[in-house]
Amino acid sequence: MIHEVDEVLKRLLGGGALAGSGIEIAFEAPTRDWAARRNAPAVNAYLYDIREDVSRRQRGQVSVRDERDVIVRRRQPPRWFRLSYLVTAWTKQPQDEHRLLSAVLTTMLPHELLAADELPGALGALGLSVPLTVAGLHTESRSLAEIWSALGGELKPSLDLVVTAPFPAFPEYDVGPPVTEGVVRVRGMDGTLDGSQERTHRPRQPATASDTGEPQQ
Repeated sequence: MIHEVDEVLKRLLGGGALAGSGIEIAFEAPTRDWAARRNAPAVNAYLYDIREDVSRRQRGQVSVRDERDVIVRRRQPPRWFRLSYLVTAWTKQPQDEHRLLSAVLTTMLPHELLAADELPGALGALGLSVPLTVAGLHTESRSLAEIWSALGGELKPSLDLVVTAPFPAFPEYDVGPPVTEGVVRVRGMDGTLDGSQERTHRPRQPATASDTGEPQQ
């Protein structure tokens, strides 16, 4: 699922205000060595933190229905995880980096909720909308200064971009076909089944116009 979130972000960051600009969208760790190899403007989205959003955890089972609205499978509810990205701009001049960050904000702010049909692969197959926040309050346990220190670089202007994505929980299993008829046996006065007759029970079918005597359209 994480690589599918990367795919969504690459498409969003490369579009909008940055469409046609030729700006590289990178996901590598922005270390000193990486920065030294840059010879063209780039926007870096570094995934620095993954943790479960326990406030979204659900219990029980989820029913999966077919095109006839019949339950065919059951599965556990998905688990939701916060994927936190450090988004930075890399150019020769600070003013140009600020322009790039402004373009990223302009591009990402309208996408607070990503619809299922905008999501690729197994992520989209879950049929769930995915929330996205940009430049929100930093809530992770590690400070940005600690992150930059771990990367071996100097503190740099950045945007915190968080995608809260569902991950399927296993197992998923098939259910039996719906019951179309059954056998009923009635106990006698003495409480035994001796001599009782079997009766076949079938669910009632919806009445048609010909059954009720109503004119057919």
